[in-house]
Amino acid sequence: MAVSNQQHQEDLMRLSLLRPIDDDFMRCLFKDNIPLAEFVLRIITGKQDLIITGCETQKDLKRLAGARSICLDAYGTDLQGKKYDLEIQRADKGAAPYRARYHSSVMDVENLRFGQEFEELPDTYVIFITEKDFYGMDEPIYAIERINLATGKPFEDGEHILYVNGKFHGNSDLGKLMHDFNCTRADDMNFELMAERTRYLKENPKGVSEMCKVMEDMRNESLKEGRKEGIKEEAFNTARRMIAAGKYALEEIVSISGLSLEEIEKLQVHTNI
Repeated sequence: MAVSNQQHQEDLMRLSLLRPIDDDFMRCLFKDNIPLAEFVLRIITGKQDLIITGCETQKDLKRLAGARSICLDAYGTDLQGKKYDLEIQRADKGAAPYRARYHSSVMDVENLRFGQEFEELPDTYVIFITEKDFYGMDEPIYAIERINLATGKPFEDGEHILYVNGKFHGNSDLGKLMHDFNCTRADDMNFELMAERTRYLKENPKGVSEMCKVMEDMRNESLKEGRKEGIKEEAFNTARRMIAAGKYALEEIVSISGLSLEEIEKLQVHTNI
């Protein structure tokens, strides 16, 4: 689908306002950029000797049929085989503890093959960088670990969850990093690795073109999802009318509306209330 000049200008304006803490910009920021991923993870984890051997953006994980899949913002592996899921979560809902738990569990399933021992599971780190202070205690990082309540000692299962407070600014490396995550201009950033990539995506013609393509793809995907929702809603409306008419068998409603029998039965209950 061709992009109009007006739409292109709107995309450029939107691009100028994007920050690393915005999902679509963050994905391009880390794409094929192991040095930046390594730099950010070193600051967040405090592991200055951390070496990242691979990093993927928009990594799809789904190993169990019928299970909900997840798409990781940035997925990295270090020299010891430990796994890192780096997520940007601007809304509190996106950082809910159950979501963190699910991300961690899916990473486990992804990283244990048939025949391997459970002890071969790699350590995993689910890291949420949240725009707000999720726990409201002015801490830079909230580390979530399992403990044995009877002994008070760590459970030591290799699972680690970190909530990074995106509002935390200060003179520490983490404070400076969070400042950079909230900047729209490369010239305002503290760290050159972050600024260099931001400058490329916002000022270099190739980087700008890459970002505009990402925004166009996201817009088209939203239109597709909107059409799907519209089609689904029309199917429900058709089924409601058929149920209200009171002269159609369930099988006929399923056939004509395209909905499942379970959906029709639930709709029938609510329609008859």
